[in-house]
Amino acid sequence: MDPDARSDTVHAASTWESFVKRVRVLVANQPRLMRELVMATISDQPDIELVGEVVDEGELTEVVEQVQPDVLILAMNETQKSLGQCGFLLGRYPQMRILALAPEQNRGIFYWAIVDIRTKPLESSEAGILNAVRERPMLVGAVPN
Repeated sequence: MDPDARSDTVHAASTWESFVKRVRVLVANQPRLMRELVMATISDQPDIELVGEVVDEGELTEVVEQVQPDVLILAMNETQKSLGQCGFLLGRYPQMRILALAPEQNRGIFYWAIVDIRTKPLESSEAGILNAVRERPMLVGAVPN
């Protein structure tokens, strides 16, 4: 391959990457080990950007306001408490999606809001988490392509 052509190909690839919007993820209030595992999984993905972590649940709303993540991954403790917390956050930040993980129960829930809050089961695996982070739920009333 011509060295000049190779340089153009590399430049074109880096230009293309700059136009692709990476999914911005904030990881919050998991047990430390779980938080580190989730962050390690996310950091290896070229289309996902880790924008921060929140250890203290009391700082969650403030940090969400600051970093404006596309996806928030947090621990799911009691289902009712998680639903209330997710409902509050989605009410303030309806563009955000939330993955609530319960590792001790080997389950997770994917929350998002359009007109109302919607959920679906989340596969409790690395692939399940990555698929949910990348998923772009269809808006209510949108026509599928």
